[in-house]
Amino acid sequence: MASGTALVYDEEMTSHKLLWNDPVCQIEVPERLLSCYERLQDYNLIERCTSVPVREGTEDEILLVHSSDFLDVVKNTEKMMEEDLQKTSAEYDAVYFHPTTYRCAKLAVGATLELVDAVMSGRTRNGMALVRPPGHHSQRSAANGFCIFNNVAIAAKYAQRKYGLQRILIVDWDVHHGQGIQYIFSEDPSVLYFSWHRFEHQQFWPSLRESDYDAVGQGTGRGFNINVPWNKTGMGNSDYVAVFLHVLLPLAFEFDPELVLVSAGYDSGIGDPEGQMCATPECFAHLTHFLMHLAKGKLCVVLEGGYHWRSLSESVCMTLKTLLGDPSPCLSGEKAPCLSTLESIHNVRAVHKLYWKCLMYEDITPLQDLSTKPYQTGKAESTGVQPLTPQECGTMGSDEIIKTDKFLELHMKNIAFPRPSTKTAVALDESNALLLPPSLQIEKAADTKEFRNVISDFDAKLVEDEKVLTSLRNMLTILDKIIRKELISGLALSSAASLSTAIAIKYCSNLKVQKVLCIFVGDMDMKMDVDDGKVLLINVSSKHSEQLNTKYNIFLQWKEDTETTTFFSAITGFILPVAYSFQPDLIIIVIGQNQSLGKNGISLLTSLLQGLAHSQILTLIQDTEVNLLQDIVKPLTGDFIPYFGPYAPALKENEEIIKNLREQLQQEWKMLQCSAKVSVAER
Repeated sequence: MASGTALVYDEEMTSHKLLWNDPVCQIEVPERLLSCYERLQDYNLIERCTSVPVREGTEDEILLVHSSDFLDVVKNTEKMMEEDLQKTSAEYDAVYFHPTTYRCAKLAVGATLELVDAVMSGRTRNGMALVRPPGHHSQRSAANGFCIFNNVAIAAKYAQRKYGLQRILIVDWDVHHGQGIQYIFSEDPSVLYFSWHRFEHQQFWPSLRESDYDAVGQGTGRGFNINVPWNKTGMGNSDYVAVFLHVLLPLAFEFDPELVLVSAGYDSGIGDPEGQMCATPECFAHLTHFLMHLAKGKLCVVLEGGYHWRSLSESVCMTLKTLLGDPSPCLSGEKAPCLSTLESIHNVRAVHKLYWKCLMYEDITPLQDLSTKPYQTGKAESTGVQPLTPQECGTMGSDEIIKTDKFLELHMKNIAFPRPSTKTAVALDESNALLLPPSLQIEKAADTKEFRNVISDFDAKLVEDEKVLTSLRNMLTILDKIIRKELISGLALSSAASLSTAIAIKYCSNLKVQKVLCIFVGDMDMKMDVDDGKVLLINVSSKHSEQLNTKYNIFLQWKEDTETTTFFSAITGFILPVAYSFQPDLIIIVIGQNQSLGKNGISLLTSLLQGLAHSQILTLIQDTEVNLLQDIVKPLTGDFIPYFGPYAPALKENEEIIKNLREQLQQEWKMLQCSAKVSVAER
């Protein structure tokens, strides 16, 4: 299994620069790249990566996407003087050429393809390419929006040709619509293209009608183009995560890609003059974490935009740290998407339900009346309202830049989290330890007065049963080290899963852990009092329950065929939104008796929850379920990205349960909201 993270970078790509005064293009500067690399050095991340040398993309590789006439135009700029360079640049929208542009653009292509080779060949599991000029606006015969060659589109075509890939996911989180990628793959069902972008009812550059939510692709590619328009500025962490949970991830898991390519534009981050959005750098860690669980971990991140250097560089570092397997910082800010985001989510789900099984039970139609005020339809020129240029939309004074710099300096210190030397440990008897990888740390059960007290306070008779007592000591040994940050995660077997869970929760309370998320999979045989807000308990069981759901005590009935995995919709549509609303400090996952998820469902649950609580997870397994031991350890250690199996649609009754739970609890946990049925009268 591949391991390691590739980093592809060459300082030569900074030689591409603007030679004349151009208020639109002046923000695309070499310092964008230099600031990223310098910040990676500050965090000591470069030495942790596998360095991949850069090469030029060949003409044949560029011609996979671009026309020969356009290639000749770019090639000829090498010998031009400044006056001719300026004339050639003026033939395109928001582009400049320099005598080194052709060389740098070829290096950007080659760097991206070298990253694809490193990941697809198994030399590394994932990686990042820091390149410029960027690429996602570039079209078959035209440079556009600072972009010369379409690096990510070329990479997709290259991967199809060289590795025979049938399904590639492109995720474009740049704040501008990557219309170049959309045009190239609009009729290609082998490439699923997702883009969110500042749109503002077609008034933000590139001001295209085909950037709206109902542009779903053409011909056989219908349904394989996903546009999420931002119709206002100021979108933050919760808006971005909500779109991933309710739009991208359900469709991506169903698509089941063999490779994920990210057009990683960080102008969608806080302080950027182009985007004017509010997502803080750790948000990109969470987005990256989600994507790492697709395509068996084959993930290539390629730099696009980003024009506030500190915001850009910190976000790049957060992305790379996640690719390296570091815990994600806790997500800051309010945990509720705004109304405009809900409208976009609603509309995207409504138009795509025709094409995707995961949405087939949705009873929604697109909203026409939005909370933001659309401009008049038709051409902007005919209404007297001119689309804003990138420069007009991106005005940001020096005071605002300094303010963002100061905020980020303090913010990054506040979210810093030490990386324990030991990631995962287990406390098991010798016979079960033989089932685990030899590299895994085995903890010996501690027999402390503190442990005895918490056990006897719960039930004095427990200290008389040696088997139960040993099991509880094992569990508390691991839990104690996680709470004290000596471990990131751990695993223990239990002869009585419900009892162990109750004692673990009590121990967390004794050590003043503020918020604990407990997911109990299987049949619980004891009631737990968790309504004080310090514990959120979700019980997933195939049995029917008369339990009335409360904010902190939720029963999720789920019937699963253990041969397939249909649990995707429960995780993305319910468990993760609730968990992200709650923002736990520690997670306890319990695999009890009569669990019905199977190894794929449990692996998926464990893997995706690692994005929360700094990955601090205690997993408890009922000893009757010991056969799941290896499958649960793999995602905990991070040494192996499990394959969760091909997508299978959930039973209609299961989907109805999720829908009903969302309706019941979406006012309590606002990240559950994925619809915005708002009438004119209500507004």
